[in-house]
Amino acid sequence: MNFFDKDLQQVHEDLVNKKVSAKELTQAVIDNIKNHEEQLHAFLRVNEAEALAAAEKVDEEGIKDDQLLAGIPLAVKDNILTDGITTTAASKMLEHFKPVYDATVISKLKEQRFINVGKTNLDEFAMGSSTENSAFGPTHNPWNTDYVPGGSSGGSGAAVGAGEVLGALGTDTGGSVRMPGSLNGVVGSKPTYGRVSRYGIVAFGSSFDQVGWLTQNVKDNAYLTSVISGHDEHDMTSSDREVPDFASGLNDSTSVKGLRIGLPKEYMTDAISPAVRKGIEDAAKLYESLGATLDEVSLPHTEDGIPVYYILATAEASSNLGRYDGIRYGFRAADAKNIDDVYVKSRSEGFGPEVKRRIMLGTFALSAGSYDAYFMQAAKVRRMMANDFVDVFKNYDLIMAPMGTDVAFKLGSETQDPTQMYMNDILSVPANMAGLPSMSVPAGFSKGLPFGMQLIGKPFDEQTMFNAGYVFEQNTDYHKQHPQLGGQN
Repeated sequence: MNFFDKDLQQVHEDLVNKKVSAKELTQAVIDNIKNHEEQLHAFLRVNEAEALAAAEKVDEEGIKDDQLLAGIPLAVKDNILTDGITTTAASKMLEHFKPVYDATVISKLKEQRFINVGKTNLDEFAMGSSTENSAFGPTHNPWNTDYVPGGSSGGSGAAVGAGEVLGALGTDTGGSVRMPGSLNGVVGSKPTYGRVSRYGIVAFGSSFDQVGWLTQNVKDNAYLTSVISGHDEHDMTSSDREVPDFASGLNDSTSVKGLRIGLPKEYMTDAISPAVRKGIEDAAKLYESLGATLDEVSLPHTEDGIPVYYILATAEASSNLGRYDGIRYGFRAADAKNIDDVYVKSRSEGFGPEVKRRIMLGTFALSAGSYDAYFMQAAKVRRMMANDFVDVFKNYDLIMAPMGTDVAFKLGSETQDPTQMYMNDILSVPANMAGLPSMSVPAGFSKGLPFGMQLIGKPFDEQTMFNAGYVFEQNTDYHKQHPQLGGQN
């Protein structure tokens, strides 16, 4: 089976009407994952026993009409803590780490009686754009397994893109949910910074990290975002704003009539492939035909995004990863002879090359001789980038743009050039810099691979973003096209 032609509501109705039991549904999902794993390596762990036991309990207790997620198998990125279930962050450092509590987003999903079917692969500690940095091997794109699925939530993106699950949790520090959404032909979104608690997320860059969803369609994404949103006493950066029911707020094409949309000229340069440019131009024409107003706007500090991001994010990573010292938990080198050996060997052997690179970059940026010249200057430019969005949103309701410069690239083609790899995030990091809601929606194909359109909303105005994405989805068929994998049934 697959979830290409089903949404949450339809699967829920099948469960309520007993067309399928939660246990049967979960077993079918597990079987489908196993059929694809040799090709994709989307999962680091399939929670077969735990998931089937949880599904059997749902069947015994029954499902009410208002329990939309009860008995629904969903996947979880493996940097999100799950009580008693190994959480590795795709690193040797945490290979055997079993948390003793759940991340807040998992607690909220458990209240809805979801089924955690497995933990998905990622770039180690969420540091990467291709899911090639996993200590346990790369994930492959379901559209062409010679290509990357994006990163760092590539496992979640591939699992949803292959139709294995209706949705998968990811984290987005600089585009890590939205880029896999784009490259796997599914919907990937991150809400406003603070809308969803970060408690229980393995930290990378604390002022950038956000939790978001990869789903088959916009409506499911909107619903699932509402479920995990809200204030959390464990996370003082979480917002206490009321959480709308985003899915029930979705409307038909009239919801974009009169909508003012800005298309940043800095996002439509010659660096964007012709196919992607045309896809975005066609999307703009569609919105105009439905009554929206589109104008070219400017976000002048866009070109500063990559250097600023890789100063600030690596600085935060350097601080956050200091806790992995071989003493308290995680990997410890076996041949350490003294305390210095424990620190040096444990970190040298436990971290992969990209994580080490970012720790060193961040430590340099925070050092006494570089703090003012690099970190402080980058922080100032980040504020200027955020102000660019403020200026545009004075006159516009939404920003639309390409999600990336092109479709997926081949596995191994950019691993030897970190700078080139970092440039893949040039269009995704600005929304994280400003903490804005952003979403990728399937918008076209090139060379047999999908690409997405990016929508960026005002702070805490996810509803307008979801509305515009839903309308685009209802008037196109890109989301109805799916990859063909061996073992699909």
